Amino acid sequence: MGARRVDAQTNDASGYWYAGEGVDASAVEVLNLLRRYRETETSMRARVRDEMGMGEKDILALRFLLEARASQTVVRQKDLAAKLDITTASASILVDRLVADGYARRMPHPADRRSIAVEATEDGDREVRETLRRMHDRMYAVVTAMSPADRAVVADFLAQMTDALAHDDGPAHEHRATSQHTD
Repeated sequence: MGARRVDAQTNDASGYWYAGEGVDASAVEVLNLLRRYRETETSMRARVRDEMGMGEKDILALRFLLEARASQTVVRQKDLAAKLDITTASASILVDRLVADGYARRMPHPADRRSIAVEATEDGDREVRETLRRMHDRMYAVVTAMSPADRAVVADFLAQMTDALAHDDGPAHEHRATSQHTD
């Protein structure tokens, strides 16, 4: 079966802006599915935040602390601020919340007596795992049901899409301003 061709009139139902004459329908379908995945993941993250009573930055901070814990990396508040692109004052307030809720603790830095380290607690780790276990199990089942060759294709696709989105081309209005001609 060959690739379908879609014209702008028949592709309006796709819900995406990739329509155009001669567009391969399978490419449009992949991009639409990617968009649906992102929307579903965003909804799932909102449910998790609500269930755990945390904001987006709190969840990101806790994930960073859990990853650091797993790799035995010591994290300072300034590291957390840099990772989340927030001020050190905001990071301090965020850590205060995580500590108060039992997700993290402050401790003396093992190599620098003047610094304070922040780490995820066992209870924080356990609660995150319990909250996300069923979802992670379902996702893992989907991935492990794929052939190694299919996993390699998907991994390559996701890496390339990540790279494509990582490039900041600047605001759209800058592009328009530079592409307009004056008479």
